[in-house]
Amino acid sequence: MRTEGMEVKQPFRSQRVAQGEETKATLLAAARELFGANGYAATSLEDVVARAGVTKGALYHHFRGKTELFQAVYEQVKREISDEVVVVFLEPDPWYALTAGCQLMIDAQLDPAVRRIALHDARSVLDWETIRSVENRYGAVGLRGVLRRAVRAGAIDNQPLRPLALMLSGALGEACFYVADADDPEAARAEADSLVLRLLEGLRPRAAAAGPHSDAPGEPEVAASA
Repeated sequence: MRTEGMEVKQPFRSQRVAQGEETKATLLAAARELFGANGYAATSLEDVVARAGVTKGALYHHFRGKTELFQAVYEQVKREISDEVVVVFLEPDPWYALTAGCQLMIDAQLDPAVRRIALHDARSVLDWETIRSVENRYGAVGLRGVLRRAVRAGAIDNQPLRPLALMLSGALGEACFYVADADDPEAARAEADSLVLRLLEGLRPRAAAAGPHSDAPGEPEVAASA
């Protein structure tokens, strides 16, 4: 049974929830900018609340501390990369979707802020289980979907999808670290892209793998190793 008092409280509660979500988003945006530019160690909570224009109490209302705030930023970055990659994974040609999407995962590491947050600082701030959970959620799950499409289309051989997605996610993760740690990220990315293509070629049916590369739209040539 609804009363007049209930009708008044509901809009007030909705407004308060919306304000809380707005404050949280503002804190995340400020923290992401500072973590990306200065790194975790050089960023204080005082810096974050000053940039966000809120009180420290407001920050603690949403996050228990600096580590939890960083984890939220890390997950946001990984989710955004995943969203971009999934768009490519849905391209009509399953082989192109697989290869181009995997390369995009690596290309994302060319952004210095992404490298600092998602790779360099994440390794020192977050525990392995947290990182693995986020990687699986925003990496392996999407990979399993595009691999399933590729299998159904005959672009790759039928394989156990769950372990294949996890193993490929791990390989791509190491490729990302390789690019992030390189003195020349652009050159490292080119090397990593080429090697990922070679790995994926090994999943193709023999007839397809032996054929010309022209059947894969947009696939770059793989340079021979010296």
